[in-house]
Amino acid sequence: MGTSEGYARPAVAGSGAIACGVAACATMTATVRLLARSDASAWRAEELAQNEARKLDGGAPERIKVTTNPADLADCDVVVEAITEDGDAKAELLATLADAAPGADLATTTSSLSVADLGRRAGAAERFYGLHVFNPVTRMELIELCLPEDVDPEVADRARFWCVALGKTAVEVPDQTAFVVNRLLFPYLFEAVRLMESSGMAAADVDACMTLGAGHPMGPLRLLDFVGLDVAAAIGDSLDRHGAGSGADHVPKLITRMVAAGKLGRKSGAGFYEY
Repeated sequence: MGTSEGYARPAVAGSGAIACGVAACATMTATVRLLARSDASAWRAEELAQNEARKLDGGAPERIKVTTNPADLADCDVVVEAITEDGDAKAELLATLADAAPGADLATTTSSLSVADLGRRAGAAERFYGLHVFNPVTRMELIELCLPEDVDPEVADRARFWCVALGKTAVEVPDQTAFVVNRLLFPYLFEAVRLMESSGMAAADVDACMTLGAGHPMGPLRLLDFVGLDVAAAIGDSLDRHGAGSGADHVPKLITRMVAAGKLGRKSGAGFYEY
């Protein structure tokens, strides 16, 4: 099934930025199939993934093959699920992928859900692992690699090899809510929102304090816009629901109001900043 680089016939299920970024990185070693839900999303995903592949040294946009039929993944040796952070939607898709590609290893890009639980719900725990990448995938170096105790050791080895082939650094993390990065990051981001509200400071001024004073490449409020306020709210809710931290994990009411108003950050054209 695997090669010295992990996989020879990869596939990615999803059509958003994360899915397209993973597909773009995968073109450095193989032809990759990209599974979208509809013809319209397939067209958009193909264009986005090909553009991302062009940004990579060794990326090959012509290696991206888009489909809307899960049966086209039957001979793949790995399929990465990369859809919205919704446990039921992920579990349903993963079960479909497990049936469509019975010989493939399966992975999820979840940022906050239990990997072991998703693997069990997909009926594929022994060939399932977490591959948490970061946006923009073509530029960010880290993969939080989560290898639950039920995963086959050979599957784990292929996953490690593939992370290297994708040009990433894999850090193996425990199967705990939000892994490491988001577990530490989001209480900080939410505290920035609360500080802005309580102080009356402008978002740009809060961000300037952290970029100029702490040397961060991006301020917390602009970073929330970049992540997506809906995604941030889902991660915060997961942290809170599973008791992963303290009250700092609670999603600020301002974020909840902004999401309800459709102000999701950069992807919607408005968040803490206008785009």
